[in-house]
Amino acid sequence: MNFDLDDGERALQQGIRDVCTRFFPMERVRALESETGGLDRKLWQELGDAGVFALRLPEPDGVGLGMTQAVLVFEELGRAIVPGPLISTHLAAGIVEGAASGKNIVGFAELGRAPVVVGHLDALDVLIGIDGNTMSNMPLDQIQSKPVLRPLDPLTPMHFLTGFSAVRLDTAEDAVSRWRLEGAALIAAMSVGIAAACVDQAVAFAKERKQFGRVIGSFQAVKHICADMLVRAEVARAAVYAAGVMLDDPSAGDAARAVAGARLLGVEAAVANGKANIQVHGGMGYTWEVDAHLYLKRAILLQTRWGRNDEWAEEVASKL
Repeated sequence: MNFDLDDGERALQQGIRDVCTRFFPMERVRALESETGGLDRKLWQELGDAGVFALRLPEPDGVGLGMTQAVLVFEELGRAIVPGPLISTHLAAGIVEGAASGKNIVGFAELGRAPVVVGHLDALDVLIGIDGNTMSNMPLDQIQSKPVLRPLDPLTPMHFLTGFSAVRLDTAEDAVSRWRLEGAALIAAMSVGIAAACVDQAVAFAKERKQFGRVIGSFQAVKHICADMLVRAEVARAAVYAAGVMLDDPSAGDAARAVAGARLLGVEAAVANGKANIQVHGGMGYTWEVDAHLYLKRAILLQTRWGRNDEWAEEVASKL
């Protein structure tokens, strides 16, 4: 199967990268933590205007593309560590008014596990919960919660839900299973973006940092670290692209197995590359001023969302 991007897909990828460069440069992303708790509605609206949330809605209401293209978009959002409930708002675009345009921010809760944790709760307009095969609207005015005092990702404030109600939504029978697969594929795509960004960051630093009169990138041990990072990112990217294709075209292969494999490879690449990036940066890699920790923290957070690693590993095992 040929996963080379066509001209339209390359243009889409570059277009989203340009949006991220313009509206989410690292200094702006860092500022969001103290200014708005990780979310800025004006920036969220820019994502809506760029078609991020309406990407897979049929025309004329949306862009009319598929998961094959969505994984490219979310890879770029991951690369720029854009904060917010991007995936749940994207998935809800067809069922929640205002989600497609970026007017409303839609959160997501997995009700089948304890404790129930929700990101960006204070900024949400709508909260969707799934439990088993049921999808529900969770009225925000009926939610009791407790904030996580020191969330791992400084750009993703978290709340434990201590009380809530849920109103079942009338959705198609396979809607929840489809949400799970698509959500996991987009998590994997964002993770690949993080893994690739860590490669770029580590290589750039290795080319300029000098020790013993030589750039550290000339040392074999550092070369090996960077090479391993690249391999992890590229293997995960191939798996994610394959999952996107199979979600659009089930005749191309087992979509559920492809998503499970992509989910595992994607988050493992992001976490491993996040750690390796810090290692390449040495002692300064552990400091708050260096961006490396933000990528690692986001990677660790993503691997806890839309299912756990052990659940997806069991899914892979059951398909073999």
